[in-house]
Amino acid sequence: MKYSVVKSSRNDWEQLKDEIIQAASSLGIDKIGFASADPFLELKQILLNHRNKGHESGFEEPDLDKRVDPKLTMEQPRSILSIAIAYPSKLKAPPKSEKGAYRGMISRSAWGEDYHHVLKKRLLKLENFIKDRVSDARLESMVDTGVLVDRAVAERAGLGWVGKNCAVITPEFGSWVYLGEMITNIPFSPDQEVTEECGDCTICIDACPTDALVGPGQLNSNRCISFVTQTKGFVDDELKEKIGNRLYGCDTCQIVCPKNKGKHFTHQTEFQPDPEIVKPLLKPLLSLSNREFKEKYGFSAAAWRGKKPIQRNAITALGVFKDQSAIPVLKELLFKDQRPEIREAAAWSLGKINTEEALEVIKQGISQEKNEVVLDSLAKAEQRITNSESL
Repeated sequence: MKYSVVKSSRNDWEQLKDEIIQAASSLGIDKIGFASADPFLELKQILLNHRNKGHESGFEEPDLDKRVDPKLTMEQPRSILSIAIAYPSKLKAPPKSEKGAYRGMISRSAWGEDYHHVLKKRLLKLENFIKDRVSDARLESMVDTGVLVDRAVAERAGLGWVGKNCAVITPEFGSWVYLGEMITNIPFSPDQEVTEECGDCTICIDACPTDALVGPGQLNSNRCISFVTQTKGFVDDELKEKIGNRLYGCDTCQIVCPKNKGKHFTHQTEFQPDPEIVKPLLKPLLSLSNREFKEKYGFSAAAWRGKKPIQRNAITALGVFKDQSAIPVLKELLFKDQRPEIREAAAWSLGKINTEEALEVIKQGISQEKNEVVLDSLAKAEQRITNSESL
């Protein structure tokens, strides 16, 4: 049946809505909901407060009006479709860290193929499904980097509720879902919001390694490990220790969530991880060329910031593990790498390894280093070792 935004009735749109819901699974969509395209008025002040507190990551759309008002993206929008696709939470036969062969960890959100590409393909299938039936349909799809707040859209569309860990929690899949949305001029009837919520539970807030969850549904992005691991600059010493062996992202607040207990989904083949990719040996990461990095990680969402943050985080992890076998490679980086962030991380890790060999490398580094930040890190590393030796 052909529909028209100009001519079709409310019953026609209900019929099309049912058709879309029935077709969702065949389009690779695990859950779909429908929301009004009214402005998210209650969200504006929340976002403003978030900005005024300095809690933004800098990755967001800077125009707050665009984030809360769909009509600034599409003229005369009538509704928004929200989709969710589930991803796995467990690694089959994960390789283990061993002395001298320690491993890092990449967040579940970056397992398998880059979810941005996968969801865009799913949304394109949904667009084509609708266009085949509605000749004058206008559709605007977005994934993660779009202007709207996808969690707010998903909550309004009834996919789930925004938990205290700031993730959308669905009754079926927990928070192990990727979200996307589509603004349209088709007047679909809105779905009911999910009434389930977190109640008195604060497990995620209590478990956050850096206290980045400053309140229920409130995140200080600058302290969130998921954000910090994606930055390209220097990392504060306090956060280095808490990042541990995380190379990209952080799953702590989702792993501890009771609503995620027993939730693990493997039906989306694009998201199935290679254990050696998502839990890689640390030292080999440090010698990857740009071409080798692209070949190994270019398909992953973890690659969008390039190799520098992942290599810096791998260096930090070697220090957290106090891996003495890493001293030669850390020395090479400290003396020859052109990137000050890498040299600074190497200096910190050498200080954590805390051996006479590490101290000798640090002293040599001090004699030749020119960057003030790296020099400061070397001085702290030297002091840390000498103080421990004097005890």
